Amino acid sequence: MNQRVVITGLGVMSALGRDLETFWNSLMEGRSGVSMIEQFDVSEYPTRIAAEIKNFNPEDYFDKKEARRMDRFVQFAVAASLMAVKDAGLNIKEDTDPERVGVYVGSGIGGLSTWEEQHKILLEKGPKRVSPFFIPMMIANMASGQISMMTGAKGPNSTAVTACATGTHSIGDAFKTIQRGDADVMIAGGAEATISPTGVAGFCALRAMSTRNDEPEKASRPFDIGRDGFVMGEGSGILILESLEHAQKRGARIYGEVIGYGMSGDAYHMTDPDPDGAARCMVKAVKDAGIPFEAVDYINAHGTSTPVGDKSETTAVKKAFGDHAYKLAVSSTKSMTGHLLGAAGGVEALICALALKNSIIPPTINLEDQDPECDLDYVPNTPRPADLKVVMSNSFGFGGHNATIIMKKYEA
Repeated sequence: MNQRVVITGLGVMSALGRDLETFWNSLMEGRSGVSMIEQFDVSEYPTRIAAEIKNFNPEDYFDKKEARRMDRFVQFAVAASLMAVKDAGLNIKEDTDPERVGVYVGSGIGGLSTWEEQHKILLEKGPKRVSPFFIPMMIANMASGQISMMTGAKGPNSTAVTACATGTHSIGDAFKTIQRGDADVMIAGGAEATISPTGVAGFCALRAMSTRNDEPEKASRPFDIGRDGFVMGEGSGILILESLEHAQKRGARIYGEVIGYGMSGDAYHMTDPDPDGAARCMVKAVKDAGIPFEAVDYINAHGTSTPVGDKSETTAVKKAFGDHAYKLAVSSTKSMTGHLLGAAGGVEALICALALKNSIIPPTINLEDQDPECDLDYVPNTPRPADLKVVMSNSFGFGGHNATIIMKKYEA
């Protein structure tokens, strides 16, 4: 018999806040986390803005020696995971069997800053000066590895790398791991830190990012006719997933229940989305959840603020839901957080859990002149109280990787 899977802990590192209260309040205030990039000189870049985490000090979360052996994306992942474990009131060594606690935390790109630093050392000082920590700091799976070391989780441990779908794939895979009985608890989500010279240059070369440098806070504007590309963010979003039986046994607080997961591949284009692929993904998630399409109340959209992507997702929602698409509330919180790439799905699943708990839908800010080809209800500019029962979160990545998860309000 399949196990029911609930959400018992949340942790976030974002430009909007490094604790749940600050982060949620920022969303409810419709605040943008986007500003001028400060981590390096961007004067020659077409895009000079991002949703940076300012003044992040890893030593607030772990000691200096450990911090020096982690890339920034791993630091975000570990910090958010420790927060989520604490939020869940979970003592892994005392409350459960550590071999039944797993970690699925992915990154779309991995340790790009470490790559850059060590490549510079290689060119300037030669191969013998490259750090012995270069490879373990850079590889994408080290987020999951370090989290297991810092928490004592000895169960299933893996890493998804599916570009911007990474975080949602990680959570969906963790959900299935518990559902089929292979673990009792999973630490799941994504982390990313690519606001770096090479990262920004690469996305600028793709002409994928907004160049609205004179109005950073208005640059990310999903579904608006004036959108001109995404705004990069950084950080981590982590969920503690737990079998209902295990959560009840230890008296855990429950944010919501994960009930469905869908995946698909576009088989279409390296970077452009195919609405048929995204629609199939949503349909699979709804069928996996065993609910009617009309039961879904809200979709946290992938909604990156690119001209092609937002239209494609709108088309996909209509293909998947038919007439019910026009009764759905759909919002893109990337309008505030920026696009966290591999971490986006983790942060947005966390937002869905908080929306269920607080019975309120976060808005799409900067939606001033809605694109007529994007003709759904995108909850413009103001949060909306709603009796949410079932919510969906979409993530779509380069390569045609699509992932969707569905949550519902917990009922015993």
